[in-house]
Amino acid sequence: QVQLVESGGGLVQAGGSLRLSCAASGRTFSRYAMGWFRQAPGKEREFVAVISSGGSRIYYADSVKGRFTISRDNDKNTVYLQMNSLKPEDTAVYYCAATTFLYSYTRRDEYNYWGQGTQVTVSS
Repeated sequence: QVQLVESGGGLVQAGGSLRLSCAASGRTFSRYAMGWFRQAPGKEREFVAVISSGGSRIYYADSVKGRFTISRDNDKNTVYLQMNSLKPEDTAVYYCAATTFLYSYTRRDEYNYWGQGTQVTVSS
């Protein structure tokens, strides 16, 4: 069992930056690949980024590539999402999630555990 708690969301102007954190409970954090998803009002939850258990493989959605960076610290049981050059279309609730396998990493149903989400609002 893994419990995930996101933090770091807030209100920022376009062009600004935010760093999201996701703290995991349990001793098995390092066994899981960790992903970030987001859900804007009226839209489906979409994949943002994922990092493998050891950090050697990283994938991004095209919409955030070059602006967002995912990283993890297995000693701290935490995964991060550094978001730069934010745009109003990045406004959403951001969720972290854990998955045992890194196959269909863009699919929500591949993830076993989810956090409660943190709101990110980018003003124009």
